[in-house]
Amino acid sequence: MPDEIILGLLTFLTSTVAGVVGLGGGMLLIAILPLFLPLNAIIPVHGITQMSSNISRAYFGIKDIQFEVVPKFILGSVLGVSLFAFLLSYISLEYVPLFIGVYILLNLWSKRFGEYIKKYESYFMAGFFQTGLSVIVGATGPLTMALLLKDYEDKDKVVATGALLMSITHTAKIFVFAIFGFMFFEYIYIMIFMIVGAVAGSYFGTKIRHKIDGKKFINVLKILLTLLAIRAIYTSLF
Repeated sequence: MPDEIILGLLTFLTSTVAGVVGLGGGMLLIAILPLFLPLNAIIPVHGITQMSSNISRAYFGIKDIQFEVVPKFILGSVLGVSLFAFLLSYISLEYVPLFIGVYILLNLWSKRFGEYIKKYESYFMAGFFQTGLSVIVGATGPLTMALLLKDYEDKDKVVATGALLMSITHTAKIFVFAIFGFMFFEYIYIMIFMIVGAVAGSYFGTKIRHKIDGKKFINVLKILLTLLAIRAIYTSLF
């Protein structure tokens, strides 16, 4: 089966995951992409796909978006992406899977890491770190989702608003890689299949969100992400 079709199907699955629980799909996809793409293409192609996934998920849940958090998030995003784009010039691409793997493991299993991140609980700082770090590690949605879960009890509001904020993050990231000269059109066929899969997954995930036990789903997802993160670290080091 051609890689384009495989990646389209995998993106459908990861986007469905994000549509159901609001996060995890981006991390799952970024952990899979090193199996199919060269190192320099992983984060920009992931950005295009996740932008499509999140914009469509935000559209499907537009009535639940809490727009009051957006201005501060955008301001933080602009400053964060500017700083981390500068740092990107000094990072060797061969260590990208290592950064991704370590970030995923810390985010999933380190309470201390989680507590440290919580020190910066504001939408300005969430935008700064989420959008800035996404240039280096690709998937940073949990930074904002933790804050949204604290402020809003309604799951639909959390998922839809988180999708809008992640759309901003990925749009800024794509802009950075375009400035750096990444040739997106070299991967146009792969991206078309992945975008179609992302939008379809967002729609399907939104429809089945209330029919799935979110807690059990997240536990399975954490195990899968852990295995993929360990593999990414091993591949980078050995």
